[in-house]
Amino acid sequence: MPYQKSPLTTSQPFSLEGFVSSQLDGVIIIQSDGTILGLDEEAAHLLQSTKEALKGNNILKFIPKLQLPEVFSTVESRGRALLQPADATSPRQISYLLRGGWQQLEDAYFLLLHSANSSLEDLKLYSRLFDWMPVGIVVYNLAQEVPIMCNRRLLELFEADDAEAFLYDGPLSLKADNPLKMRLNELRRSEGKRFEMEFPVPEREALCLEVTTSIIPGMGDEHLLLLFQNITDRNSNARRLRESQNPLQAIIGTAVDGIIIIDARGTIQMVNEATIRLFGYAEEEMLNQNIKMLMPQPHRGQHDGYLANYRQTGEERIIGTGREVQGQRKNGELFPFRLGVSRVDVAEGMLFTGVIHDLTEQKKAEQKILRLNRELEQKVEERTEKLTEVVNKLLQSNLKLEQEIKERKAAEDALRQNEEELRRSLEREKELSELKSRFVSMASHEFRTPLTTIASSTELVGLYTNSDQQPKREKHLKRIQSAVTNLTGILGDFLSLSKLEEGKIKNVPTEFQLHELLDEITDDVHTLLKKEQRIDEQYHNVDHNIVLDQKILKNIFINLLSNAIKYSGAGSTITLQVKLEQQLLKVRISDEGIGIPQSEQKHLFSRFFRAENAVNIQGTGLGLNIVKRYLDLLDGDIGFESEEGAGTTFFFEVPVAPAPAE
Repeated sequence: MPYQKSPLTTSQPFSLEGFVSSQLDGVIIIQSDGTILGLDEEAAHLLQSTKEALKGNNILKFIPKLQLPEVFSTVESRGRALLQPADATSPRQISYLLRGGWQQLEDAYFLLLHSANSSLEDLKLYSRLFDWMPVGIVVYNLAQEVPIMCNRRLLELFEADDAEAFLYDGPLSLKADNPLKMRLNELRRSEGKRFEMEFPVPEREALCLEVTTSIIPGMGDEHLLLLFQNITDRNSNARRLRESQNPLQAIIGTAVDGIIIIDARGTIQMVNEATIRLFGYAEEEMLNQNIKMLMPQPHRGQHDGYLANYRQTGEERIIGTGREVQGQRKNGELFPFRLGVSRVDVAEGMLFTGVIHDLTEQKKAEQKILRLNRELEQKVEERTEKLTEVVNKLLQSNLKLEQEIKERKAAEDALRQNEEELRRSLEREKELSELKSRFVSMASHEFRTPLTTIASSTELVGLYTNSDQQPKREKHLKRIQSAVTNLTGILGDFLSLSKLEEGKIKNVPTEFQLHELLDEITDDVHTLLKKEQRIDEQYHNVDHNIVLDQKILKNIFINLLSNAIKYSGAGSTITLQVKLEQQLLKVRISDEGIGIPQSEQKHLFSRFFRAENAVNIQGTGLGLNIVKRYLDLLDGDIGFESEEGAGTTFFFEVPVAPAPAE
């Protein structure tokens, strides 16, 4: 039944309204990684959002410079930082206090936000936390030795309605004969403790509570904070577990290896005789204690963090595997053992079983083996010295043999090198022979045709002696002139190729006007046009001075345009596209001629190459090879597109430098 309200005679109950500081701007509970677990309305208003929208966010999103400890700590820290609200308004300067929570709160922190000039030297800064914390809380006045306030959770634990009556006359009233008061009087004021106590509750089973004491930061040593965690179910489960484990205990107790069972928080639930012998503790000294008591540093300080990380992430590091670790006996002595950990899920929760195999004797045996190995090594060294003399004699013989082998290998390498050089020479000779054959075939054809034309036309001119036969003489003179021009072009190709191969043609950039060069080129090739052939000039951005080898560039244009004219029929159009774009000269020359067969396109830039459909058209097969070499000198590139019977397009790009400003 609920406790009845009774007046306090020694002290008035603490007033929550007077307990709240007007300077406190908000309270937030966060996890160790900064995740927001809960907050009050003032904190949500401060962050310009709602409590529901902010839960689950990371506090570092709003206070980037907040210093969170790498390892969970209950030591409070203070500081100043810039707070960035969720609505992206201007940041504001705040002060904060970061207070580590308790294990019952899953390693959480309390973050108290307040104005930059606020004082945290008053107990009322903590009052907002009490009513929505998941553990029972009592603030105890050490000077008066009385409780002055409690939170709603504590009243719920004891099914009480009135806080004043509960504190005055309830099981926590701390009267003279109250065991809790006697336990508190035994504590030093600056020392935080944790212990378990049972409290009777009318008409139901007694409550088993875990009590944690702590001095309230900023309040000196005047007030003591008591936290009450309900462990009634846990203790009942543990008791039932121990009762159900009696047969198992008998089996485990006779095991040669040590066996320890702990719960999810690392509390020891069961040990066997082998464990007691190994660590030197009595069974009652280990039960209900944290397993880290059996570990040396640094593992002792880090073990709680390992378990917390496993509970949060489920990441298994040693579970299901064995590893060699060190244990610490009661007398401080360290000893090696192999630890195997397995997880067991039971109705009462998650348990971990550790099997401990002492490696002390094994390590001693290993040391003995190492000592014997050293002795054996010493004997081996002695025997080795005796063998060294024999080996040295063998080495001398081997050196002579190796020298002979090296000389023979050098002779073989030289022979292989000579064979390779001979093979390359034969390949070059074969290539030159093929080039010679192609040259002779081409020259015999290309020179014979114009020479035959010259001879026949000269003979015919001699027959036309009358004045009325002048048109016929002029006709044959033009044929002679054309043949001579053709021979001149052939010789020019040979001469250009020879100079290129000998490296006599150099890239000599000069400044010139691009449009003027294009006009000069079209004038030069105009005489080569067949009947009704025309050149469609499409220029873009060419009215600029550029720096380039003008002579080489002109030869490239002349060669490609003359090819387009030569391999296109009368009445066709030659398209010349030129544009200057970002220090790059881009040119496309398209014709409507005979095109290049697909199967022969891969040989297009080879010397003396003539396609099958071009054998009846005069040419040396050197023009495109020369163009390719010219573009290599200019750091340019060339490509083509062609379809047999539909024409060919050559396109090339040449980097140019702009003319210097006057």
